Amino acid sequence: MNELLVVLLESLRDSYVQVSAFVAVTVLAFSLIQYRTDGALLAAIEGNERLQVLFGGLLGLTPGCGGAIVVMPLYVRGTVSFGTVVATLGATAGDSAFVILALAPEAALYAYAIAFAASVATGYLVDSVGLGVSRVDAAVAKLSPAMADGGTAVRGGVSPNPAHDYPGGAPTHAHEHGPDRRSRILTPLSHLAHVVWWIAAVAGLVLGTVYLLRGGPEVPLALGVGFDGAFTAVGVTGTVLSLYLYGVGRHYVGEGEIARARESFSSAYDTLTHAAMETSFVTVWVVVALLIYEYAVVLTGLNVAAIAAAAGIFAPIGGAIVGLIPGCGPQILLASVYAEGSLPFSALTANAISQDGDALFPLLAVDARAAIVASIYNVLPAIVVGVALHLLWGPVFGMPEFGFGVLG
Repeated sequence: MNELLVVLLESLRDSYVQVSAFVAVTVLAFSLIQYRTDGALLAAIEGNERLQVLFGGLLGLTPGCGGAIVVMPLYVRGTVSFGTVVATLGATAGDSAFVILALAPEAALYAYAIAFAASVATGYLVDSVGLGVSRVDAAVAKLSPAMADGGTAVRGGVSPNPAHDYPGGAPTHAHEHGPDRRSRILTPLSHLAHVVWWIAAVAGLVLGTVYLLRGGPEVPLALGVGFDGAFTAVGVTGTVLSLYLYGVGRHYVGEGEIARARESFSSAYDTLTHAAMETSFVTVWVVVALLIYEYAVVLTGLNVAAIAAAAGIFAPIGGAIVGLIPGCGPQILLASVYAEGSLPFSALTANAISQDGDALFPLLAVDARAAIVASIYNVLPAIVVGVALHLLWGPVFGMPEFGFGVLG
């Protein structure tokens, strides 16, 4: 029982200091760009047809799902090509990117560079050959026969689909949403929690940076003055506040929806709120992923690394298939397993290419057929690249497949 409690506290602490503090900075930076430019970035993408695929890949490459989510409504409006959608979704590593960036930065650099190159190449291929949704209607009609296809890209460029006119803009996915509420107790309490959360985020960023500069050593659970005590106190406090903000607080501070497309923000406080809520969502899933993995190891003695090693060439294929699951939860779990040194680099890269995070949900909501086709276009290069890496990574490049780039 004592060991299980230690695992719980360490997971709560490490999730925040090692991952969430860095997530907060990244999400805030992207949100501030949107706030300061008032959506000009998206307007530039719409107006430059030749570079849309490249821009889409770069937006997808930004950690988290925010960059990719904002592209989906543009396709629905018929202002970006289908190849742009494919490149954006393929380059997207979702919220799992934060885990790898924090715990295995060298692996992240290689994996996401490969994913970006493969996805942009696939996107340009789709546009140049004219492999838009209409080209594969016959192949997927049985999956969603009643759905109309969206704007497609052929040699003539982008063509809008009037069937996708939605008053007020295209609908977007949210994990859960509802009207903002007012309470004499919970409203001020939630705003206070939001402010304290940012204080913890700044402290966590400093502690996390020191932790990385020290080479990612083991940090014992501790109370009191000193690095170990601060690491524990800030980590546990930040995670508890994240759980509160995600479960309750977001309904009282003006951010009831998570992972929704935001073209701009009304104020600096609105920008801070959005970043805090997005990060809190990531924190919840990172905690869940770590607890599932750690408890599985403690309670069953499961050796995930041995299983992955025995899988051989099927490991990257499995990583690509896991990437087909919409949402960030399964992908964060897979990234956490890699950060533990229990998954090969080829599987991580294949998953990075095939996964779409939450970015697929807006497209699924309005054009299921386009979402299915885009997923197919991404899983194929994911398998090819993953298998190639499995065969070449060790023998040709001389780098270990397991534990590559992992700190500590």
